[in-house]
Amino acid sequence: MVQTLGVALGLAMTLGAVVLHFAKGTGWEATEDISQDVLEKRAASVPETDFPEPYNRGIGGGAPAGAIATGESEGELAEGEEEEAGFDPDAISEDEVEYFEIEFAKEGETIEVANNETLLEAGEDEGYDMPYACRQGQCLSCAGHIDGGPASDFIQHSNNETLSDDEMEKGYCLTCTAYPTTDFTLETGEQP
Repeated sequence: MVQTLGVALGLAMTLGAVVLHFAKGTGWEATEDISQDVLEKRAASVPETDFPEPYNRGIGGGAPAGAIATGESEGELAEGEEEEAGFDPDAISEDEVEYFEIEFAKEGETIEVANNETLLEAGEDEGYDMPYACRQGQCLSCAGHIDGGPASDFIQHSNNETLSDDEMEKGYCLTCTAYPTTDFTLETGEQP
């Protein structure tokens, strides 16, 4: 009986201590959540763009804060200079649609691609694993290389804000905005 009384007394004292502990509290309080403030400050440091942020250009990535001040990018037009218009595939009527034989070198296959269809779309329609990010000609994720000369001899871009004239001369193109104008061989996943 002494053991039972001792165990009961021990349980009662333990239960009392637990009740007192939770009734009194520990005095600890969680710190203020500043995660939203941090995200807003990081977002303010990344230059504004018109396209979805691919990979490392998301909040907190990309260029360091203030790397390109608003209105100071090197790509702005000088006064009196006109912006070069890109190719508009929607302007091609059904009578003007032409098909070209494009060899996708890594896939080892040649397919027909219409002059109003991008190389990226054509490859995806065939089930090829084509690299891309913005799909608007503003990054290099979808870049490819055309053997046989300057890219402008084989394709026309609806938008190209990334490749320089020198890179185009070396045969590089952006498959997301490149439309064929003749037959050629394309090496996908090749960046300048």
